[in-house]
Amino acid sequence: MSTTPQRRGELWVLMQLRRLGLGRNPLRRRADRLESAVLLCALVAAQLVIPAAVAFGTTIRNRAEDTAARRRAELQPVQARTLEDTARATPSTLGQIATGARVQWFDASGSPREGSADILIGTEAGTELTIWLDRTGAMVRAPRESADSAAVGVVAGVTMLMLAWPFLWGLFRLARLLLDRRRAQDWGREWEQVSPRWTRTE
Repeated sequence: MSTTPQRRGELWVLMQLRRLGLGRNPLRRRADRLESAVLLCALVAAQLVIPAAVAFGTTIRNRAEDTAARRRAELQPVQARTLEDTARATPSTLGQIATGARVQWFDASGSPREGSADILIGTEAGTELTIWLDRTGAMVRAPRESADSAAVGVVAGVTMLMLAWPFLWGLFRLARLLLDRRRAQDWGREWEQVSPRWTRTE
């Protein structure tokens, strides 16, 4: 006789509960039920870690963005142009994409100023770019953009997950090891009680 989809769903749920040790089974020992309880707690904690990691990553992102916003408010963006060609520059390290080059800009009084800035390798002379000046007019590193702050938050959240899940799994494995030792001791005591009847000679 075929079962309805609802009945099949109920059977599937019951099967999963039995796998977790939540069903009624007179053969299950106290240590077995404790192991099932620890596993269930670990699974629930693993699920709760997800929103916690999202909240943690969001907090880190907001703090990073607030710091970057204050930094941007203290600096002034200025249009400049490159005086050197970096098309022939050779990266000194693997993954290097920028190199130092001379740039020129005009200060508030209209006087030309020059300095060295990190320019993408392959940039031609005369290319316009944006540089950042502090209150003294000195060129400084560009402040972090909003996308960078978001990336920092994502990395923080993912890192929390990658640390929390193995930690929970390790706790479960440790609890299971201790329960296995207890089960072995219980089995040993029970065998001492029944072994005379099995090993008794006629």
